[in-house]
Amino acid sequence: MTEQARNENDSLASDIPTDGWVDRFIPQSCRPYIRLARFDRPIGTWLLLFPCWWSISMAWPEWKNATEALYLFCIFGIGALAMRGAGCTFNDIVDKNFDAQVARTRNRPLPSGQVTVKRAIAFLIVLLAVGFYILISLKPYAIMLGSASLLLVFSYPLMKRVTYWPQFFLGLTFNWGALLGWAAVHNGLDAPAIILYAGGVFWTLGYDTIYAHQDRRDDPKAGVKSTARRLGLGSKPWLYAFYALAVTLFAFAGYIGDFIWPYFVGLSLGTSQLIWQVWGVNLDNPKDCLSKFKSNRLFSWFFLSGIITAQLINSNNF
Repeated sequence: MTEQARNENDSLASDIPTDGWVDRFIPQSCRPYIRLARFDRPIGTWLLLFPCWWSISMAWPEWKNATEALYLFCIFGIGALAMRGAGCTFNDIVDKNFDAQVARTRNRPLPSGQVTVKRAIAFLIVLLAVGFYILISLKPYAIMLGSASLLLVFSYPLMKRVTYWPQFFLGLTFNWGALLGWAAVHNGLDAPAIILYAGGVFWTLGYDTIYAHQDRRDDPKAGVKSTARRLGLGSKPWLYAFYALAVTLFAFAGYIGDFIWPYFVGLSLGTSQLIWQVWGVNLDNPKDCLSKFKSNRLFSWFFLSGIITAQLINSNNF
């Protein structure tokens, strides 16, 4: 294959959007940093943020005056954007040589040489500073809990080297907000938050296994392990099981939290969306895998709507 043909294939396989708002509105010198932090691909930020919002919504004791809850929604949104960016930047620093061997990631800023490792580290420090500023505005228990999450944030990128289940570790990392959101409200943890967190881990196992199928063919030569490689094209029964466990735990969290029927209606609508994902996904089609992965934002909105509606009814706002 000629170099030109290889570049064309890489461009087609690349996960970097082209001709979007970054190319139209962002100065060229800033574009690699936007892409390094994945600000141009917000689905990861949404998937990090929703467990925070679910937990805050479940924990908030009085929805007649929800101003402070909405404030927490906003600062957790900023924090999720910064920390997801920091996680992606660190991941790309660690995986620079791996990404250069995978068509989907070969054109990312670090393996393509658009950003140096030193500049990426400086950018990482800025993002961590933003996250730290958000964290210290929270209650003491939440500060302690948020600080502990850094162990997961910085160890997760290494897991794909040592286990075929790095998606489990991503679940532990990405759903930490289910604990943090509750702690931000109550300055402590209770059973519903812990069960919500456990459910989130299985939810992530499902959606990130679908995501990992995009690289199932390239990962072996790069030495990257994943549940997609471990389970292969027989992943669908496992996906159903992961999502079933997630929904069961989410339902149990609502049950022991004494949530009323809209909570379970929202979760049921979300469950139908999860079933649709697994039923329809073509694990041999990277574009379809990416589309089904992104659709988890719809599940998240269904579930969040159910939680908030239940809280509003309990507060006699309806």
